[in-house]
Amino acid sequence: MNCKFLGCLLLLFFSLTCRGQDTIPSFDLRLLEHLNHAAGPDDKKWLAVSNSLNYVVLTPPVVMEITGFADHNNSLKNDGLQTGISLVLTAVVTYSLKIIVKRKRPYLAYPELITGKSTETTYSFPSGHTSMAFATATALSLSFPKWYVIGPAYSYALLVAYSRSYLGVHYPGDILAGAIIGTGSSLLTWRLQKGLHFGFKVPIR
Repeated sequence: MNCKFLGCLLLLFFSLTCRGQDTIPSFDLRLLEHLNHAAGPDDKKWLAVSNSLNYVVLTPPVVMEITGFADHNNSLKNDGLQTGISLVLTAVVTYSLKIIVKRKRPYLAYPELITGKSTETTYSFPSGHTSMAFATATALSLSFPKWYVIGPAYSYALLVAYSRSYLGVHYPGDILAGAIIGTGSSLLTWRLQKGLHFGFKVPIR
């Protein structure tokens, strides 16, 4: 996806939210009402999906680096480095925007409409879980462009994204912005790594 297109989409959602809580588009809130449900038996399942991200995002770069060093594979080590850098960049952009925008969590802003099923202490926009999930999925897809990697990686990212609205802690706009940030950060890091040739030297064969 073109980086300029990603930037335009992010700018759109930033402009919709930076003007204050009262300017949240009604369709964003209405869509969240459909995704969020009253407390029920599925709550634990979606909470587990959401919480699993804390472990999942660390696994790819660590495994790639360990395997790369064990096999003396500089290409794999570079992929692990690129993945790690993209995650750091994603986190910096995401949490910087949270501080700038200061958008309240939907279950706190609209307690009469949205059921909160998870306690969150940070701001809502953009979704950090979603941005990290999509950064990981994109980095893996670039490193291993196979259907059996791309399919599961993005399927997991979409499940994490859905879980955040189901739990009532993010608006759909937060989630879309998070997906754009995560995808864009990984694409940018990948291009910089290929263009600047930073990392471990790969022998020419």
